[in-house]
Amino acid sequence: MTEQTKPKPPHKRPAQSPKRREQSRREFLRTSVLAVGFSTASLTALIPLAGNANARLRPPGALKDRLAEKAFLASCIKCGQCVQVCPVEAIKLADLLDGIGVGTPYLDARAQACDFSCDGLQCVLACPTGALTHEIDYPAQARMGFARLARPAACLAAQGKGFKGQARGPDFSGKLRYEAIDRWTPIPVAAHPYDLERCDLCVRQCPIEIRIAQCEAGTPPSGDPNQCPPRHAIRLVPEGKGAVPSVEDGCVGCGVCEMICPPEPAAIVVDINETADFS
Repeated sequence: MTEQTKPKPPHKRPAQSPKRREQSRREFLRTSVLAVGFSTASLTALIPLAGNANARLRPPGALKDRLAEKAFLASCIKCGQCVQVCPVEAIKLADLLDGIGVGTPYLDARAQACDFSCDGLQCVLACPTGALTHEIDYPAQARMGFARLARPAACLAAQGKGFKGQARGPDFSGKLRYEAIDRWTPIPVAAHPYDLERCDLCVRQCPIEIRIAQCEAGTPPSGDPNQCPPRHAIRLVPEGKGAVPSVEDGCVGCGVCEMICPPEPAAIVVDINETADFS
């Protein structure tokens, strides 16, 4: 066998220094820990879905089956169209911390509620898949949640107290559309101070109650009598020296009462695990 035909000895990798071996070991452990952590987080994110838990307040018309979100999560393609058309910018998209719900639309009522000032439910009209069901046409048909008086002792109305000033303080960025000011342009709540002998903000600003008052006055929204809600959403019931908010079957869970409530934290909140139908 000639020198040219002799097989070459296998190439040997140069021996790593102790420092390099320690660095490689650390990199391997770090990668393994990250992989395990990511897998655990992903599996943990499935728990709310498996348990049919409503983790977020969803936009009007979000598909529900006895409060389960499986149909909604399966139908939503996370396109963000509902976000873009919301007049008061109430709808946000869930981030990575929401696990399996990442990219799906939700509302944080305390920060910015749905005030239903878009008569045609623009988010529902914009949804291309029906994840926000196209079977509803009017605000009173929505079932987002159900309000409840969570802290009766903090409620100003229950204490018989009035309210004067900005409902959530000068720095609050939430918006509402006030018909007496501009029917079509939302303004900051901080720019609309109140002077109330008895606090009734949860009733006064309730979109359903506003519509009922308009209909009783013969001026339904957009002149459409179909916009008139068939049932009241909330009223004040005299009790002791004050009046207690009583949530009625017409509540759609929009969250305006929670957003506008002056005490911190809010005395009234939206329970996302209940609706007027399933409470």
